[in-house]
Amino acid sequence: QVQLVESGGGLAQAGGSLRLSCVASGRTFSTSAMGWFRQAPGKEREFVTAINWRSGSAYYGDSVKGRFTISRDSAKNTVFLQMNSLKPEDTAVYYCAQMTKVQYYSIMFRTAAKYESWGQGTQVTVSS
Repeated sequence: QVQLVESGGGLAQAGGSLRLSCVASGRTFSTSAMGWFRQAPGKEREFVTAINWRSGSAYYGDSVKGRFTISRDSAKNTVFLQMNSLKPEDTAVYYCAQMTKVQYYSIMFRTAAKYESWGQGTQVTVSS
């Protein structure tokens, strides 16, 4: 079992930046990938970004490409999400998720059902 704890959410102005962190504890040795998803009120959960834990390869949703950056600190079992050029439409609860099964196709990293463990979420609100 893995516990995931997100932090760093809050209020930002449009054009501003926020940095989210997610610390994993427990069975972290089985991590194959970490991902960030978000869910706005009344909307479905949306893929934001993911990182292959071994190779460091990153995948991004079209709506955040070029603005958001995912990174990891393997020694600290922590994944980061740097969010720049924030827009009001980025407002959502952001969730960190862990995947344990090795995947070979990028579509798998974008699929919420492939992640076994989830954090409680952190609210990000961007004002215009």
